[in-house]
Amino acid sequence: MAHAPTAEIAPVHLPGATFNDDWRAVRVVWKRELIRFARNRLRIATSLAQPILFLFVLGGGLSHLISTGSGFDFRTFMFPGVLAMTVLFTAIFSAVSVVWDREFGFLREMLVAPARRGAIMLGKAAGGATVATLQAVIMLILAGLVHVPYSPLLIGTLLIELALTAFMLTAFGLMLASRIEQVESFQVVIQFFVLPTFFLSGAVFPLSGLPAWLEALTKIDPLSYAVDPLRRAVFAPVNGLSTAMSRALNPGMTWDGWRLPTVLELGVVIALGAAMLSLAIVRFSKTD
Repeated sequence: MAHAPTAEIAPVHLPGATFNDDWRAVRVVWKRELIRFARNRLRIATSLAQPILFLFVLGGGLSHLISTGSGFDFRTFMFPGVLAMTVLFTAIFSAVSVVWDREFGFLREMLVAPARRGAIMLGKAAGGATVATLQAVIMLILAGLVHVPYSPLLIGTLLIELALTAFMLTAFGLMLASRIEQVESFQVVIQFFVLPTFFLSGAVFPLSGLPAWLEALTKIDPLSYAVDPLRRAVFAPVNGLSTAMSRALNPGMTWDGWRLPTVLELGVVIALGAAMLSLAIVRFSKTD
């Protein structure tokens, strides 16, 4: 008895089952963040306004009040903190796009794409970190105005440290935004975290001679471990500053009297960023 010919069944593609699907989603979301940044010139200008005010208005005023005895410009001290401030505001507020997309329905269209939800968060993190780093590059152009040399080695070091800082802060913003459904709520939460994080990092004042309670807060501030490497890099080429004054202005982060090396501080930044991004992915994956 002859058997009927067996029909061939076309292979079925399972959405999100391949690495290429996830990688494509990461690239698309990353590119979308860059396009939104490039087209919003008002956002670029307003994001730079506050750091410039801190650097030249607050820094200029404090430089006349704080005497180092060697002609050292206090704005040079503030420059690393202002760079961190630029990254902080840009990176964290870039996470608002998650809440915005959720509130206006665009996120629903992204969630049905053939990719895992973690890929969407990775794309958001990459896009936010890239945008924040580009914003900091604009501030680096002003380095010469505060007596920071345009050394290729120094600029390269600062760019690497700023990129790692941007990654950590973007992950922090995404972790907060992963379960928030309204833009207004996100803005309230962000304001609660942003200013304390900035002021406790040593961006505006040295982390030396502080009360015990305030010193303890600076040690649990993630941004502290990013500002110190930036300040070390900026202070390295400074000449004419006494050893005592250098220690007072640049005491660094210490654990029980031991000053942390730059590699360890950057390792803390990377570890915190990875942990917060992982938590953001887990929480986002549970989004309905």
